[in-house]
Amino acid sequence: MPTVLIIDDNPAVATALEVLFSLHDIDTVHADGPEAGLAALAREPVDLVIQDMNFRADTTSGDEGAALFEAIHARHPELPVVLLTAWTHLESAVGLVKAGAADYLAKPWDDHKLMATVANLLELSASRRELERRRSRERRDRHALERAHDLRGTVFADAASERVLSLAVQVARSELPVLVTGPNGAGKEKIAEIIHANSAVRDGPFVALNCGALPAELIEAELFGADAGAYTGANRAREGKFEAADGGTLFLDEIGNLPLAGQMKLLRVLETGRFERLGSNRERQVRVRVVSATNADLPTSIADGRFREDLYYRLNAIELRVPALAERPDDILPLARHFLPAGRALSRAAERALLAHRWPGNVRELRNAVQRAALLSQEAAIAAEALGLPPSAASPAAPEPDRAAIEAALARAGGVLAQAATELGLSRQALYRRIDRLGLRRD
Repeated sequence: MPTVLIIDDNPAVATALEVLFSLHDIDTVHADGPEAGLAALAREPVDLVIQDMNFRADTTSGDEGAALFEAIHARHPELPVVLLTAWTHLESAVGLVKAGAADYLAKPWDDHKLMATVANLLELSASRRELERRRSRERRDRHALERAHDLRGTVFADAASERVLSLAVQVARSELPVLVTGPNGAGKEKIAEIIHANSAVRDGPFVALNCGALPAELIEAELFGADAGAYTGANRAREGKFEAADGGTLFLDEIGNLPLAGQMKLLRVLETGRFERLGSNRERQVRVRVVSATNADLPTSIADGRFREDLYYRLNAIELRVPALAERPDDILPLARHFLPAGRALSRAAERALLAHRWPGNVRELRNAVQRAALLSQEAAIAAEALGLPPSAASPAAPEPDRAAIEAALARAGGVLAQAATELGLSRQALYRRIDRLGLRRD
């Protein structure tokens, strides 16, 4: 059951509100002045505060109410506060709303308007608390994951990233091949490193090969090694990546670019652990955990005859999909701050620009943008312009509500400003400014 704190020195006001709220299953706590109100807030949790603007019989300035609101807002910035005010305090109340108060109601109040306002604010407060509980639970889960496993210093805050990391450390315990999919620059190699670091072969080597960065004729030599004279320029024998990764993990990036001949030999190694160097007939035996990655659509490549179906199913015993950075927006600012040099920060405008950008290049693009801005900007707090990001595609602006639209919305909302503001697509503060400018009265 929600609880409302009433701070008013008039017992009749407190009693009337207590009776009204009890009819709507809302508990109340009464304090007869600012000090008692602040003490009550320190003593027990409440969901909403309704406070008067004056507490001494010899004052009508509203200064006491303003000071009380400022004290509540400083100590409990997320707690909604509704101001009870006489008409003479209207300007002061509007100013406090702009400073963060949830709403104001004139005395004598209308019970229907009051309950509509209180219901909206209690619902908003409950949603905010649930969001904070969820975020707190996610923080605890992240810290537990970081304490229990070697995440190779991964910076993350988004629930989507946590799910991928949790699955990565889970599959690391198996010896099955893992296929990591996702767009370029999203962090597929980091996931492969985490799998290795939490596997039974963590003490062995971690060897990476980008299958898309080498000419097709050299891929096999890179994978399996070559004897002297196996190809032009091979003056001496050399070991391949499988031999180098013996007893550890071999990470094959851009596996979709592996030529068909290499695919056939790779399939045999995955099945038997045996292979021959290029130009040799002697079989060699290795024990290697294979993790592969691709940004390609391998089923389409199979249909086009560019990738072996049997190899796909051998590599894809377990698939981990790394989401694009745009799909894990809570990672953007923690990663950006991680890429900044010590002593540098992002301005609020820069943070908004980072969150608005779609990041087609993912984490790699974010790192480059932040490090470039830090290098070129002389300010301690990096400005949005220094990031060099294209302007975000703005959604079409909603038409500015005129006097008639605002009056109609207020009438439909029964004078409840929060409800009228939502209907008009405005914040409460923006609606208050328009009411002031147009000389409108709420009632």
